[in-house]
Amino acid sequence: MSLRIAIVAHVRHPIAPPFKGGMEAFTWHLARALAAAGHRVTLLASGDSRAGLPGGVDLLPILDEHYDRRFPWHDYHGTDALNDHLDACFARAGRLLLEGDFDVIHNNCLHRFIPRLARERRLAMVTSLHIPPFGALRRAVEDSAAPWNLSAVTSRRQRGIWWPDGAPETAFAVHNGIDPEAWPFRPGGDGSAIWSGRITPTKGTHLAVQAARLADIPLAICGVIEHRDYFEDEIAPHLNARIRHLGHLPAADLARAYGQASALMFTPLWEEPFGLAAVEAMATGLPVAALGNGAAAEVIGEAGAIAQDDTPEALAEALRHALRIPPHLPRERVMERFTLSRMVARFETLYASAMSARAAPAATAAFSSLQLRLAPRSVATLDRQRKIAG
Repeated sequence: MSLRIAIVAHVRHPIAPPFKGGMEAFTWHLARALAAAGHRVTLLASGDSRAGLPGGVDLLPILDEHYDRRFPWHDYHGTDALNDHLDACFARAGRLLLEGDFDVIHNNCLHRFIPRLARERRLAMVTSLHIPPFGALRRAVEDSAAPWNLSAVTSRRQRGIWWPDGAPETAFAVHNGIDPEAWPFRPGGDGSAIWSGRITPTKGTHLAVQAARLADIPLAICGVIEHRDYFEDEIAPHLNARIRHLGHLPAADLARAYGQASALMFTPLWEEPFGLAAVEAMATGLPVAALGNGAAAEVIGEAGAIAQDDTPEALAEALRHALRIPPHLPRERVMERFTLSRMVARFETLYASAMSARAAPAATAAFSSLQLRLAPRSVATLDRQRKIAG
């Protein structure tokens, strides 16, 4: 069945390649895959996403250009200026959603307005939670939970962080997926390592540099410089013929760079919700040497080695181990667990569930919503009372 699907994007960066981060890549590939599956897809994003729009996807701008151009996150995060700008942006998004007559909404933004709108106006919605919880978003997700308003995190690890006392029936874990054809299998490599991502302290680029030097293994660094001072202080002084910064590469060039290496270094120093860079590299046949923060171990599994701690010495040892892992193991793990088709099929199931709940009689939906807010024992008691009553 063809659906009219609205996708609400995060607006810090354009939804266009080369992607600044995992959220942008996720949104773009989701839109493309849903359109390829026969759905009518409308992307609510910044106007400067238009140049990279996937085929078959319509753009509905909710602001003229991505906000990081006018309000750089590192300078404006938490300020009234940026908060007011985003409130106006997502108030407009809400109006457009109400006017659009969509069958279902996939919410990829981090703003509190959109999930609350779904609860109040009974809109079928799935919200992807791409980051660990923070105050305003956590409250919005908890307050707006309903059978027609579902949430999806990217890993089991994140489900436990968002709902430490147990996830409600409206919460699901859906792993991110990639198109394996965009990351072709290229086993072997020249014995070097590669690191990819946004160059910023929480991504731990400096640890990859230090570990590569300890292991005496050449390292290529790929990614946009998000934190200039960090790059100049922690990375640039170590660049030479063996440790190189290749810049922010388009996906095809990055896939070729992966094919020239023999291992990926994955170094999150925060609660990394998933690890899209690791999966893309694994698809090309790269084993991974990683720090164990966030969902790293869940994603990498037998396709890599997890450092014992967050030190360069432990990471260097993990790198030596990863270089001994056969390249077919990373590729097979991606094909079994992390393909785009698998992810889209899972989301289509959630869309159908949200739409069905929205169409249910109000009394049934109200009862289901009450169940979601009760502890398991209370739900069982209420079920018994409901059966006795009628």
